[in-house]
Amino acid sequence: MAISDFVEMKLPAKPEYVGVARLTASGVANRLGYSYDDIEDIKIAVAEACTNVVNHAYEKGQDDNFMHLDFGIHDDRLELIIADQGGKIDIDKLVRERGPIDSSQSIQDLQEGGLGLFLIETLMDKVEYKGDSGVMIIMTKFLQKDEVEQRDDGISEEVSKQ
Repeated sequence: MAISDFVEMKLPAKPEYVGVARLTASGVANRLGYSYDDIEDIKIAVAEACTNVVNHAYEKGQDDNFMHLDFGIHDDRLELIIADQGGKIDIDKLVRERGPIDSSQSIQDLQEGGLGLFLIETLMDKVEYKGDSGVMIIMTKFLQKDEVEQRDDGISEEVSKQ
């Protein structure tokens, strides 16, 4: 399916701009008709990805660092791309080292540094990482999960026919 619109943003990689990214993602998702819960999931995932850029992409004290946010708007999904031009890292190694999260573990016992990636992967439908020059995370949220036809009352067409 072809992309219908593409929105690009370039923001300073500073904590005060994470909120701008969240608000923009919320506005785009709202415009596309996502549910309140899906919009909240998208906002959290965007905030986590942007916070990772702010905290890990660049050396401290440099003021000319940016994060790039792209929104690929499709009929059935929203693709959010967050990228930096910081140092190259081995994404596969990072994900491997994080390992699976044990749901029986206390939140205080979780490994620091991997929880943001876990949240992103949990809240979004599809997540890809690329790390050729800097880091790029591509997050996808489908408009109607599993392509189930929804009615205004929130009951799928198949359920209402029974």
